[in-house]
Amino acid sequence: MSETINLKLKVWRQKNTSAKGRFEIYDMPGVSTHMSFLEMMDVLNDKLIRGGQEPVAFDHDCREGICGMCSMFINGRAHGPLRGTTACQLHMRHFQDGETITIEPWRANAFPVIRDLVVDRSAFDKIIQAGGFVSVNTGNAPDANSIPVEKHKAEESFDAAACIGCGACVASCKNSSAMLFLSAKVSQLALLPQGDPERKVRVLKMVQAHDEAGFGSCTNIGACEAKCPKNISIAHIARLNKEYLRASLARD
Repeated sequence: MSETINLKLKVWRQKNTSAKGRFEIYDMPGVSTHMSFLEMMDVLNDKLIRGGQEPVAFDHDCREGICGMCSMFINGRAHGPLRGTTACQLHMRHFQDGETITIEPWRANAFPVIRDLVVDRSAFDKIIQAGGFVSVNTGNAPDANSIPVEKHKAEESFDAAACIGCGACVASCKNSSAMLFLSAKVSQLALLPQGDPERKVRVLKMVQAHDEAGFGSCTNIGACEAKCPKNISIAHIARLNKEYLRASLARD
């Protein structure tokens, strides 16, 4: 395979939330196949700045697949064509010479566009603030082995905690549901003894925050799991439903 490819980028440009957006076409000759997708975007922005144009706004931070900031739709897929991969981990060798790449922001009412490819994901923060925490007494740190945790529960909790809150589940869902994110955050605490005292009130408050933010309902299509860069299982949604039913019955 050639070490450089020529591309056309079809990029969504939008000045602010209320402005009407549009696609702009940019020629990108001689793109190194060793670049990551975000490095390619850096090259595009350098080219635009040198030409006296506004650079494309996009979110990024760690560029190691941990922070979840690199939220963009690439050729109709959240984070691009690869499974279990964030946009910052996607490399240009996975694209063909002469290809046109369409780059868009997440599309969801709960994620309004701030500028270009940047969306407001503070709705996720509101869900976490509603109950994604545990209350503990302060003081000396407890001994590591003082609270026994069953191995399978510890592993399931760890898997759920791998969620990076990128929003790919919302962007991939036809209903713009955040149930995979919500269920992962509920699971990681409900499975551990530290999260047990508040588990009923937690799930009720977090589901309420989810609905108030404008996210849609889950209809078990499975697109969220398919495009989650951390391969979070929709089995957590089943656990969320059980937790919610149990808490609702206890409340009534």
